Amino acid sequence: MSAERVNQLFRLSSQGIDGLGRVFYNLNESELLSEAVSRKEGELGIGKALLVNTGEHTGRSPNDRFIVKTEDVADKIWWENNQSMTELAFDNLEKDFKIHMKDKDYFVQDLYGGAQAEYRLNIRVITELAWHGLFIRHLLRRPDESELSDFVSDFTIINCPSFLAEPKRHGCRSTTVIAINLSKKLILIGGTAYAGENKKSVFALLNFILPEKNVMPMHCSANHALNDPDDLAVFFGLSGTGKTTLSAEKNRILLGDDEHGWSDKGTFNFEGGCYAKTITLSKEAVPESFSTTSKFATVIENMVYHPDTKELYFDDDSLTANMRCAYPLNYISNASASSLGGAPKNIIMLTCDAFGVLPPISRLTSAQAMYHFLSGFTSKVAGTERGVTEPQPTFSTCFGAPFMPRRPEVYGNLLKSKIAESGSVCWLVNTGWTGGSYGVGTRMPIKATRTLLNAALNGEISDGKFRKDKNFGFEVPIFVRDVNPKLLDPRQTWEDAEQYDLQARRLVEMFVSNFNQYVEHVDASIKDIMLK
Repeated sequence: MSAERVNQLFRLSSQGIDGLGRVFYNLNESELLSEAVSRKEGELGIGKALLVNTGEHTGRSPNDRFIVKTEDVADKIWWENNQSMTELAFDNLEKDFKIHMKDKDYFVQDLYGGAQAEYRLNIRVITELAWHGLFIRHLLRRPDESELSDFVSDFTIINCPSFLAEPKRHGCRSTTVIAINLSKKLILIGGTAYAGENKKSVFALLNFILPEKNVMPMHCSANHALNDPDDLAVFFGLSGTGKTTLSAEKNRILLGDDEHGWSDKGTFNFEGGCYAKTITLSKEAVPESFSTTSKFATVIENMVYHPDTKELYFDDDSLTANMRCAYPLNYISNASASSLGGAPKNIIMLTCDAFGVLPPISRLTSAQAMYHFLSGFTSKVAGTERGVTEPQPTFSTCFGAPFMPRRPEVYGNLLKSKIAESGSVCWLVNTGWTGGSYGVGTRMPIKATRTLLNAALNGEISDGKFRKDKNFGFEVPIFVRDVNPKLLDPRQTWEDAEQYDLQARRLVEMFVSNFNQYVEHVDASIKDIMLK
């Protein structure tokens, strides 16, 4: 037995984890790929990508996620949004997890979240599946080899898909469980092989920890101008709104596609990779992302493919619409080497409007930005959560309610102060429907969205003329070069303008009704938006 393996077993034993089979410590991509294939967890695809199927769970299970209600965090958690678990239930869960793990092989990855050194969070991830180890090695950030010998984890994640929870004993809802114990610095994931639960658990941790350090955690992608890290844009949005696609712009440098922090020094990526949706992905529309699907060790989740040639069928959603690929940032040629940039010069809030009411782009005042950030209006897109098969209009505060442990106003006030300090320009971009609601209209043309975004980022839109939207009060450009003017006024894209007005009134009423929960927590300037 090697000295390194003995050292690893000692460190796991210190965490109360013993009696395991073989422990594979910090295997590299090639080794993890080999283990996954030899254990028949997946098949090699084109370019030696790894083709895997997550089984029953092809998306997150938000109803099975819990935070342990300990005395030190009880008054800090937004319990209306987060389900609680008792300490006793978690202790039972932890005990049963460790019994279940005995004699089984496990893969340990020591990684971290946060490219800015002052806010780095060391994470030890212990996985039952080799391909989960490969996935999280892509998605989190990898320490230098020299850092591993004395690596000390701030939090540990244990992921056992074969462990089935007992609702009565473990205080959960089903055999699937994601339990976060902030006091014990331990996360237990069982009953699901969907790898996204690993990365979103880390995001939840950072969302809890960073606000107390005056750092704004953001569910967003980010990029900056080729030769100017201070010309930075962030793209807020839930899965399916276009964060990954729209930030992958060849003329800008990519910081990351999903999770970032905004500190006094600027913007930094939490992650070391991308987790991109692949449904309808094409070489013509997004060549960089498309190319990753045939690169070494890219993890391809839940895609249908030819059994012999391994050709991927990007339009076949018979397994799920939430088909994805996970790969390291360096697979994108224009990715930032440091994952660091300045304070956002432009803030883009992406929404997928299934009502077909919102314009493709609108400029927001700082008060309107707060209103739409706290509202977080979008539509859940098919496959991103279990049971979602078609777009469902929803309000997800901060464009990421499922990952927000604290009350929305904590993040909203942080954003407000950051915008005031930096003078960021804020935009609302609709990537949803136009010409009618879902089932009648069509999705917003991605070419038009890209043209509008480029015009916003280079200042072209701000130099033009605007009209005031009568429904929401924000400013909408009247003309943008290379974009059909009719598209900029959604009412004109509907065959029946009166039906548009009816839908618009309905959507406004939904906004007002939803925002009532925040009225006592916001200042007068934001309340005025709702009353208008």
